[in-house]
Amino acid sequence: MDKLQDILSGGNATHGGSYPAGGPRADDDDWRGAAQQASKHAGDSGSSDMFATLLGALGNKKQNLANEDVDEDEAVRTHKKYFEGDDDDDDADDRSMGSAAAMQALKKFTSGQSGNDSKSSSQSAFIGLAMAEASKLFDQKASQGKVSQEAKKESAIMQAGEVALKLYLKSQGGGNQSSSGGSSLLSLASKFM
Repeated sequence: MDKLQDILSGGNATHGGSYPAGGPRADDDDWRGAAQQASKHAGDSGSSDMFATLLGALGNKKQNLANEDVDEDEAVRTHKKYFEGDDDDDDADDRSMGSAAAMQALKKFTSGQSGNDSKSSSQSAFIGLAMAEASKLFDQKASQGKVSQEAKKESAIMQAGEVALKLYLKSQGGGNQSSSGGSSLLSLASKFM
């Protein structure tokens, strides 16, 4: 399986931060920092408030998402379409952009291109990176007039967060909430290669 090998070997994007899945609680600062991190890496593509709102909604869905699997083949296919020039000129939809952004985040996060320090190398940083990638990808496609009329930016960002959360939970062997997911994500990435 060299699909993920292809993804991990090239390409470019940015990084963002995010929440520990499960919603705000005692570690509320991590959620706030995640939204700020995502906003920082998204640049003009997204505000901290928008990311905070979407991250809160994502946290509320964590238990349901923990029981869902990830369609890795679809994620790899959409990543190639949007980040490796295999674009078929069809209008982009929020679901495929979100999946592609999550794979781009996995690639950057596991290859050290995300700009994370050890403190932010966590579930929240990975999910935030995926959301920032989706925000930027949506704006890029919208500026090219290649976004379907039904597609919404917030939906693309939420999809990226959901796929990233599923990938993270899978890398942890389920719902384990370890805060040091970098090496586990690398292990997960290697399974796709």
